[in-house]
Amino acid sequence: MTPISRTRFDRLIEKLARRTAQRSSRRGFLSLSGGWLIAAATLPLLPVSRRASARDQQHKAKAAAKFASDFANKAQTKDPTQCNYWRYCSSDGYLCACCGGGPHTCPPGTSPSPTSWVGSCINPEDGKSYLIAYRDCCGQDSCGKCSCTGLEGDMPEYRPQVNNDIIWCFGASSMVYHCSSAGLVGLAE
Repeated sequence: MTPISRTRFDRLIEKLARRTAQRSSRRGFLSLSGGWLIAAATLPLLPVSRRASARDQQHKAKAAAKFASDFANKAQTKDPTQCNYWRYCSSDGYLCACCGGGPHTCPPGTSPSPTSWVGSCINPEDGKSYLIAYRDCCGQDSCGKCSCTGLEGDMPEYRPQVNNDIIWCFGASSMVYHCSSAGLVGLAE
């Protein structure tokens, strides 16, 4: 391209480039360019984009889930020696059903604590929520079988009636923990 055949567009661009070069420094241009590059690199990290994708994933999970509780969606009603048995949503410790007792009874040689913590679990067969009283069975060394940790509704220790980390052998003949049972109290209304 010869200087004679330049178009108006070429002359306009040259004029703008020269005017910009006269009014700004190279360092200013580099710092402005660097700022734009950093801003462009951090744009995907904004919480707005993550919130939208997290919201989409939550909607998909809720559409696929039958119940609002993760535990209830995976719970079963047949085998009380498994951690996903529906009554164990708030249980923490060894299951008495694995230690010679039942899901709501203590094994021979142990005694139930007169105190308990409570939880509300959904029975997946009927979809209803039931109040469960979790009692520690006391008087023998720990059973050591079927250790489960259900965290539905678990609260900090300043709310002891719904905290499953406390050894609940208060008032029993012995403070030695053996296992935990899950007695059905009734419908949670």
